[in-house]
Amino acid sequence: MSGGNPLDEARDQLANAIKTLGYDEGMYDMLASPRRELTVSIPLRRDDGRVEVVTGHRVQHNFTRGPAKGGLRYSPHVDLDEVRALAMWMTWKCALLDVPYGGAKGGVRIDPRQYSRAELERVTRRYTSEIIPIIGPGHDIPAPDIGTDEQTMAWMMDTYSASQGHTVLGVVTGKPVSLGGSLGRASATSRGVTIVALEALAARGFDPAASTAVVQGFGKVGRGTARFLAEAGVSVVAVSDQYGAIEDPDGLDIASVEAFVDETGSVVGHPGSREIDGAALLTLPCTVLVPAAVEGVLTEANAPRVRAKIVVEGANGPTTAAADRILEAHGVMVVPDILANAGGVVVSYFEWVQANQAYWWSESEVEQRLGQRMRSAWSDVTDHAESSGLSLRNAATCLAVQRVADAHLLRGLYP
Repeated sequence: MSGGNPLDEARDQLANAIKTLGYDEGMYDMLASPRRELTVSIPLRRDDGRVEVVTGHRVQHNFTRGPAKGGLRYSPHVDLDEVRALAMWMTWKCALLDVPYGGAKGGVRIDPRQYSRAELERVTRRYTSEIIPIIGPGHDIPAPDIGTDEQTMAWMMDTYSASQGHTVLGVVTGKPVSLGGSLGRASATSRGVTIVALEALAARGFDPAASTAVVQGFGKVGRGTARFLAEAGVSVVAVSDQYGAIEDPDGLDIASVEAFVDETGSVVGHPGSREIDGAALLTLPCTVLVPAAVEGVLTEANAPRVRAKIVVEGANGPTTAAADRILEAHGVMVVPDILANAGGVVVSYFEWVQANQAYWWSESEVEQRLGQRMRSAWSDVTDHAESSGLSLRNAATCLAVQRVADAHLLRGLYP
């Protein structure tokens, strides 16, 4: 993470929404505090026989509108405040897209690149066994995030199912299709980002065929977004990953970049492109900038130099509050993460519904329903922003917070 404390950023956004909506301090306190947190020690037997202990977290921010939902990340930078912030953003994301979930998030402080497949399986199964008391298809449904994938979810599902004595497909989402996963889930976040990016271009009067895009991050979200933007006619002029960045002002051949990454593990060195500094990528001239890596990359320091017309947040929390104010003052449209990257949780919800019904949809059905949800949410947010004189982020957060607060008020307090 490059910016400040993500929990401070998340709580600042909540405080602004609470003030705008006219709720009292008690509502802020209730929504600023996670409902449940669990931190666990995970003893790991390494392949060479050594025992190492890593730390894992699961935070359930809210479940007033339904079971908690959120990803599990494996990263050496995981800390509890980060997980708390991500869980809160998931609550708003689910409410904004009218998905009947509350927000949760999990994290294990580990660099998966330094561990074998067998070691990662042992970490996953032990972590799952430690959090079994608070997860389940009606309680909390994990999904993949940074450093985890469908194999991780298969191990989690199997470990939970073994504890229950029968197969429970709905305990996680983002599983392999052969184990009850949904068609279209792997690309859902990228498709959602692209749908919203194209809506933003149209709103600002830009023709996709005459537009350029810069994508930071070439992993789960960024890679697919670059591909889908290119397929829509947008010229993707630069991409980056954790090792560096490349650009081609005439437009990168994204299919060629993908093949190169599959072969070498990085975008760096792709023939026909020019290597540039990863930080400089964020300030390249372009129509659309998609930060799709980690939190806090657009800050007070670099926001004044951002030359994009539109920023579409593929990652969670990539823009600090100070950067937000600067970009708004410079007339840059910022499409917030809780709207832009919500495609993943929407199709996770579809996967959960399919698993609970034991009835699976076609990929075209999934993509059609995803498109409807994303465009409907875009309309809700832009209409509210225009009618209320708010930025897209404030409008999105206010809509989401109001839906969660209304649910709290309708349910009341017990006892």
